[in-house]
Amino acid sequence: MGAWDFLEEAGPSSKEKFANGSTQMEIDDDLDLDYSDSDDELGSAMQGLDEGYLKMFCRKAATSFFEKYGLISHQINSYNDFVKHGIQQVFDSVGEITVEPSFDPSKKGDGDWRYASLKFGKVTLEHPTFFAGEKFSSVDGFQEHLKLSPRYARLQNMTYSSRIKVETHLQVYTKGLSRSDKFKTGVENFVDKTVLNDYHSDVIFGRLPVMVKSDLCWMHSSEKRDCEFDQGGYFVIKGAEKTFIAQEQMCLSRLWVTKTPTWTVAYRPVSKRKRVYIKEVVNLIDLDIEDSAIANILIASIYDADKKYEGFRKEGNAVKHIEDLMKSVKSPPKESVEECIKNYLFPNLSSPRQKACLLAYMVKCLLEAYRGRRKVDNRDDLRNKRLELARELLERELKIHIKHAERLMVKSIQRDLDRDRELQPIEHYLDASIITNGLSRAFSTGAWSHPYKKMERVSGVVATIRRTNPLQATADMRKTRQQVSYTGRVGDARYPHPSHWGKICFLSTPDGENCGLVKNLASMGLVSTSILQQESLLQRFRECGMEKLDDDMSSLLDGKHKIFLDGDWVGICKDSSSFVSKLRRKRSQDGSALSGYLGLNFLLIALRMHTCTCTQWVIEFIGPEEEEDCQTAWGIKHLFTAELDNPPSSLPVRKALSASHWVLNHKSEHQNRHKLPSAILSPEATFSDYSSRLPREIKIIRSPKWMLPRPEFFNGQCAIVAVNVHLGYNQEDSLVMNRASLERGMFRTEHVRSYKAEVENPEAPGKKQKIDDLVSFGKTQSKIGRVDSLEDDGFPYVGANLQTGDIVIGKHAASGVDHSIKLKHTERGMVQKVVLSSNDEGKNFAVVSLRQVRSPCLGDKFSSMHGQKGVLGFLESQENFPFTKQGIVPDIVINPHAFPSRQTPGQLLEAALGKGIALGGALKYATPFSTPSVEDITAQLHRLGFSRWGDERVYDGRTGEKVHSLIFMGPTFYQRLTHMSEDKVKFRNTGPVHPLTRQPVADRKRFGGIKFGEMERDCLIAHGAAANLHERLFTLSDSSQMHICRKCNNVANVIQRAVLGGRKIRGPYCRFCESVEDVVRVNVPYGAKLLCQELFSMGISLKFDTELC
Repeated sequence: MGAWDFLEEAGPSSKEKFANGSTQMEIDDDLDLDYSDSDDELGSAMQGLDEGYLKMFCRKAATSFFEKYGLISHQINSYNDFVKHGIQQVFDSVGEITVEPSFDPSKKGDGDWRYASLKFGKVTLEHPTFFAGEKFSSVDGFQEHLKLSPRYARLQNMTYSSRIKVETHLQVYTKGLSRSDKFKTGVENFVDKTVLNDYHSDVIFGRLPVMVKSDLCWMHSSEKRDCEFDQGGYFVIKGAEKTFIAQEQMCLSRLWVTKTPTWTVAYRPVSKRKRVYIKEVVNLIDLDIEDSAIANILIASIYDADKKYEGFRKEGNAVKHIEDLMKSVKSPPKESVEECIKNYLFPNLSSPRQKACLLAYMVKCLLEAYRGRRKVDNRDDLRNKRLELARELLERELKIHIKHAERLMVKSIQRDLDRDRELQPIEHYLDASIITNGLSRAFSTGAWSHPYKKMERVSGVVATIRRTNPLQATADMRKTRQQVSYTGRVGDARYPHPSHWGKICFLSTPDGENCGLVKNLASMGLVSTSILQQESLLQRFRECGMEKLDDDMSSLLDGKHKIFLDGDWVGICKDSSSFVSKLRRKRSQDGSALSGYLGLNFLLIALRMHTCTCTQWVIEFIGPEEEEDCQTAWGIKHLFTAELDNPPSSLPVRKALSASHWVLNHKSEHQNRHKLPSAILSPEATFSDYSSRLPREIKIIRSPKWMLPRPEFFNGQCAIVAVNVHLGYNQEDSLVMNRASLERGMFRTEHVRSYKAEVENPEAPGKKQKIDDLVSFGKTQSKIGRVDSLEDDGFPYVGANLQTGDIVIGKHAASGVDHSIKLKHTERGMVQKVVLSSNDEGKNFAVVSLRQVRSPCLGDKFSSMHGQKGVLGFLESQENFPFTKQGIVPDIVINPHAFPSRQTPGQLLEAALGKGIALGGALKYATPFSTPSVEDITAQLHRLGFSRWGDERVYDGRTGEKVHSLIFMGPTFYQRLTHMSEDKVKFRNTGPVHPLTRQPVADRKRFGGIKFGEMERDCLIAHGAAANLHERLFTLSDSSQMHICRKCNNVANVIQRAVLGGRKIRGPYCRFCESVEDVVRVNVPYGAKLLCQELFSMGISLKFDTELC
């Protein structure tokens, strides 16, 4: 592949026509492109393009990509776009609000009926602040609103939000009839408005949640950062961190051709996506009119139209027929047919003839698809999808709350208009809490407005960020979700599509009903924002050869190609290949002017690079639609060796996108797929500002270590791992660990859990409670737990050792009712911090943080970087472990049978490579893109004086004798997962039962029973342990007794009755037989007895057959 081929545009190269109707275009040689004048000059410019130079360039390009865009840029850019343009467009879309009087004669004043009109102007968003209150108004330098930073919002359980200030123009007027000159105007009377009052003011419309690190955030321009790991891209809602999940939606701004359930071509403009769209259903039709089959179909279509509506081809009859059809529907539109066609049918086109040409193009697309010359649109293809992020989601939710506030405001203004009152300022009629509380409620509950259905809400739009480690937090902010009507059977929506390559990572998807619907963006996938400066872009199109649309288009479309911009027909061109080549050349030469426009919420990926001059390199971002026509090389070496007509096969996407998997070519696909969840579940230092955060639960590993091979990770520790069988305690995936290593602090983690409580502030304005119902913090003698560690204010002192059953926050009502919070079963720890504050809702709240340090114990789960997961099976003393002649004792002993079962030979290579690095070897990197070979790793070990395959001679720690077999040993990076036996262990002899069924409760923290299901029951049956099964399911569960009459087989109740002699006795008695004879006592589960009693209350009596035993 020569230098000229490398610089050549990656577009179609011939005019051969394919079966789907598309045409491959060749690049003309006479285009005015900025190439060098001679091949010699071009060759001199390309002399440095060898494989080593391009590898260096790609490494620098990847580094600069993450430095510029990061991993959360799609969230922040979308929110900034909403702040700059979206929120203004939302208020502009409201238009003029007209308030009419109620026309109630009983409310009419002396004058004419008064009307009012309200318009919204410029929208201004302030930086986040909070109201300081009137308590400190006498202090010098008092400010009514103080600066609110994200750290204070988290600490005080507040919402990090900004005030929305809107310019309003309210006009009050009356209407009256005035006479006019009929000769000039054509009408004798017209409605005249008489303006009575004009009001201009800036109104606070509510509060908008602010995304951290956005343009509105204080941290955007601050040099001091709260946390080194915080990248922003989330909201703080009542102290909790929330983020948007990108919603995959169909791209409505394009023509859609489908064949199920019928052949359909549809167009839905974004401005009217919920209403009018054109649909033409055709069963049998062809494209070539010279074909007899097509002629018959067209004749049949014309005959069918004549039969349904005679004379439709005459002028005006077709419009009249459409008008009749519109009037026959249940809710006909208010506009006329002409207005509907003008506003809703291709609104960007002005001329009816242009609309007719585009409608004919739609029919042509449908005919081509029906005849097989064009493929139908695949709704799972990324080219046909758009991602809804902060701008689209906030616009949708904000419109609903503005509409709600508008309805209430109109009713309030209408009452003053009827009674001839002087109108108050607009703040008197507007309830700003509607927008504030509405947005806060949507973020807290996650129930967002439906994109199409007004009265419905969808879930899965907002998620709470998990802070186990930075990788998990980043993964939560890069999630995408596809909403489907029913999550059970959705066809191909769950399956990965070829267009996902490089843009969507479909491996990190949850199990269960959301499998395949929730995915993650690839690490180098970007999401573009809306097209704002279309006029500038259209001018570029004209410079590249685009012709403007004319009113008379019927004679100008022959042999020309249509150009669409964001679904709108903007022009035509004669030579499409020339237009595409010039546009690509302009984009590469002036990328800053075009890169922001080419795409509306497209997923982009960097695939093409070329030189514009001898010293400047240009990296272009292309979308999934342009990617289909690109010749792409999967590696640097393929740029010079691959044939153009036979492109090389790609590295599997599940390997290329898993950047945390190294020594990747030596692991199975199964392990590559299951390593990411393990990495996410490993505790790690998530943030550096612990003093300003009070998370509900966080786990941090103490003394994290770096990996020896690069890339470097620090959410685990490097342990000396020996591959050997040790006393049978490490069968299959189990591990045997060195007790001394754990006592020295290996894999020791710190667990912090916070407990929160709220009480009403008696000094806060608003609804006052009764004195007896007022709850306050304080110490009181509690019947539900111990209060030994509490002080008089109801909080434990810092450093107190709390155990299960202790009261952690004491609060009680004035009447003496105890509302304290106690530690549940298995919860314990040392008090680390006590915080008492108030939030913006006027409530006082307290937070008590407990800290617990845990060392690994039996049953804890560990994992290597290769998905080799296992639990701790035995703790062995160091003196009993085998040791080498250098005195090295392993920290972990793993069974050799674990590697073939898990198919993880990469872990053996990691240990061999890590041993070489620890001894000073030069071979250090083992990334998915530069994995060293087995020969290189073994040669490095051999040069350093060790066995080529990593085996070593060891001595038995128990006897001191030399072990005859060689043992493989080396440093391996292991992670401790969040699955710990202390959080899962469950034991119980007796305990609380449900008051209705008398069966053990199910919650572990309520000291509930152990679940014994159907599979466990089958195991005991297979073992023949009938007595054990009876004890487990009956004796230890809900054993009970009842009495049965053997004569009538009905239940005999235990009652008190009179006997001879005037005495009263209590015992079983059959009311059906009216006797006590043949009444027996049987043992039954209480659930069966309860069912019998409930059926008896409904008039259904059960009979029981009994046998004496």
